Amino acid sequence: MNAVADSKTYRDNRLKAGLDPDNMPKHIAVIMDGNGRWAKQQGFMTRVRGHEVGVEALRRITTASAELGLGFLTVYAFSTENWNRPKTEVDALMNILMTALEKELPVLQKNNVRLNAIGNIGSLPEKANKKLISVINATSGNDGLTLTLALSYGSQDEMVQAIRKVALEVAEGKLDPESITEEHVEKHLFTAGMPHPDLLVRTSGEQRISNYLLWQLAYAEFYFTPVLWPDFDAEGLYEAIASFQKRERRFGQTSEQLTVK
Repeated sequence: MNAVADSKTYRDNRLKAGLDPDNMPKHIAVIMDGNGRWAKQQGFMTRVRGHEVGVEALRRITTASAELGLGFLTVYAFSTENWNRPKTEVDALMNILMTALEKELPVLQKNNVRLNAIGNIGSLPEKANKKLISVINATSGNDGLTLTLALSYGSQDEMVQAIRKVALEVAEGKLDPESITEEHVEKHLFTAGMPHPDLLVRTSGEQRISNYLLWQLAYAEFYFTPVLWPDFDAEGLYEAIASFQKRERRFGQTSEQLTVK
């Protein structure tokens, strides 16, 4: 067992050492998919155990991201559509959220991680909401990695809310419709003030973005892995970043234009 662990540590270190520190993504977005399938594969009667182990995976990835010096990590923790799941599972997810926030606070502090949240946070149960806000406040002085939990989040809903706010400015005569820019919309998104993700990672083999950061992912690089979220680890993160670093990001320009620059 020790030999296996040593071999994995060696491989992780090799992968980490092979990354280009001058070409790191500033912001990684993650769709943590596959908890339920993992639980089923492991023989558990419900999906809940998969979500519990998924918290451990998030701890690993958050720690690895902080050690790499990344600026932002945003994870899809609970979507607006997830409220439609069976009540027993939703209740379990809320309990897991509260337990995780309490348990992981020392880890966040140790790694200088600032917790943030986006979405319709007010729709969370009162106890979960209070615990979330308390941990956000407790870590507000940290200036390393910003870990953002997307909770009760749906990107179409986010954009509708932003458009309503822009429309209100127009109705009040504060904004000329002809002068509306991307920046006007941007400042009303949940992610206002954050850089757009450079890299999206989705686990479990699914290849879709599931109403997640539709505006913000316009020019992100996508990385899909068949690994189920509870099994995702630092090695998987390093591989995703290594893939990102091999890509040419042109943002609508040509390779020749980038070369001239």
